[in-house]
Amino acid sequence: MHPEALAHLIVDNRAEGLFRVHRRVFTDSHLLELEHERIFAQCWLYVGHESEVPQPGDFLTRCVAGRPLLVVRGTDGVLRVFCNTCTHRGAQVCREPRGNARSFQCFYHAWTFNTQGELIGVPGEDAYSPAFDRRQLALASPARTDVYRGFIFVSFNPEVMDLVDYLAGARDYLDLICDQAEAGMEIVPGTQAYSMRANWKLLVENSIDGYHARSTHRRYFDYLLRTGVDPRLVQRRRGGISKNLGNGHAVIQSEPPWGRPIARWTPAFGEAKRAALEAVRRRLEARFGAERAYLMTQTSRNLLIFPNLIINDIMAITVRTFYPTAVDYTVINAWALAPREESPEDRALRLSNFPHFPGPRGLCHS
Repeated sequence: MHPEALAHLIVDNRAEGLFRVHRRVFTDSHLLELEHERIFAQCWLYVGHESEVPQPGDFLTRCVAGRPLLVVRGTDGVLRVFCNTCTHRGAQVCREPRGNARSFQCFYHAWTFNTQGELIGVPGEDAYSPAFDRRQLALASPARTDVYRGFIFVSFNPEVMDLVDYLAGARDYLDLICDQAEAGMEIVPGTQAYSMRANWKLLVENSIDGYHARSTHRRYFDYLLRTGVDPRLVQRRRGGISKNLGNGHAVIQSEPPWGRPIARWTPAFGEAKRAALEAVRRRLEARFGAERAYLMTQTSRNLLIFPNLIINDIMAITVRTFYPTAVDYTVINAWALAPREESPEDRALRLSNFPHFPGPRGLCHS
């Protein structure tokens, strides 16, 4: 598609304060093909979290931008990401979502690979010619793999900038989330897997749009009032502060009326929890200072890491990815992120909030 044709799809007249996007951006399948080519095939993409594969032999499988991937911690302790396709005929090597294994055997012809991706078993290998070389047929990997604060990213573009540079201003907000835990963060087992019949970019926009909160989430705000939240906190709830973090990343941050298991008390938690949450806040102040501790405990944020990773650090921390399978169909997966040292009581609070608000059947839907 000619660049001039694309330019007409967006009006960005900052002098007059006018910004418009043509509806074709959300309905044209040819544009989706360009997005796969120029965005998903070029950027860093989130795959998973180190806490999901803590022990040698632990693995998980994910579909990232239409490509099946295998994340495995080798028996040597090294974390690797492989393309989950057999180097013989392209069948999936591992068909389980997660587990622990010493090797992976393709179901089709039983080629077997170890946790380092090396080809270690070929039935009838003696029938191959002298040119057959196992070393050339190890599992392939994405062009780049890197990890930041436990978050595993891949890129299919060998020329992509380093991950730390790509994250730009989003790094500080990732640090703000990760530093809430003294013993590190972990993904809680279990996945919210669902889909929506809509263009993927609508979920990007929704995730950092505070304008819809009072209208779309009216039921949740009514619920907060019934739990004893000060009505003035609900009434002053507005869209929050949005920031451009560079490289397509953005964040919206606000002071919420809801409680947070980190250290923001609310009447729904009960009086017995007030002192415990205050103690958490004091510990964070001692480590990071009053200003940063305030941001961690008393503010909420929705963080977009372009193109499709959303981390909602609100009443619970949700890690969410979404991929288009068609111009009008998007597959979504979400996981709960929590401090490793969290008490059973706080973990229960967090997990009850995980499906109650941000989930596909949560109270956020009016």
